[in-house]
Amino acid sequence: MRLVVLSGAGISAESGIPTFRDAQTGLWARFDAEHLATEAAFRADPALVWGWYRWRAAMVAAAMPNAAHRDVAALADEDGHALTVVTQNVDDLHERGGARDVLHLHGRLLASRCIGCSARVTPDPILAPPLPPAGGTRESPPACAACGAAFRPDVVWFGESLPTDAWRAAEAAVNACDLLVVVGTSSLVWPAAGLPDRALHAGTPVLEINPQPTPLSARATAHWPMTATAGLARLRAHVREGAGDVLRPWAG
Repeated sequence: MRLVVLSGAGISAESGIPTFRDAQTGLWARFDAEHLATEAAFRADPALVWGWYRWRAAMVAAAMPNAAHRDVAALADEDGHALTVVTQNVDDLHERGGARDVLHLHGRLLASRCIGCSARVTPDPILAPPLPPAGGTRESPPACAACGAAFRPDVVWFGESLPTDAWRAAEAAVNACDLLVVVGTSSLVWPAAGLPDRALHAGTPVLEINPQPTPLSARATAHWPMTATAGLARLRAHVREGAGDVLRPWAG
């Protein structure tokens, strides 16, 4: 069976990583995350935005994959199915959980590049010591040795296009899959929110795992109202029992 897992912040929330829409804390409490995650905000106050991303990167680096990340990887490694993970998350928990084919639609938090010439350096400055204190702090981004411009997080900010290669690979994976599993995503962020409809229009079953209903829930082949860890454990049991028959009902 060819599986695609489309994941969002909910799958990493159980590892202690706040979702993007959660209230900010500490130094960042008075800021709206969506206002910090723009090129305009970075150019207006690079120390503020770089410091926020350094704080978030430190949280991600300290977090551990949870059972849902491991169960996603086990669908391929233990259960023998072809698996592509398409994630809207900027963390690396899918990879650390064992998944090998992971497409990051919104970039990677634990990497950075020059905003001017896209140069990269090793070690990456977004994780270079000293890491920010627990509550975070303002911090000026380093300057690029090649062009003098500032380093920025290697993520997709609001108003920016998705990485072309990752998006095309995601579309191709969804076109070819036998089951699309949508887990932990609000189904509000486009164009990723359109991938389930691509599958449904092709007659491919779409299973949504989310404790709360989303705009996708009414259209999905099935909606399981549960956490990512509970849902992925249940999915693995269903896949084993189904003997590869993805056309059988995926209802609860």
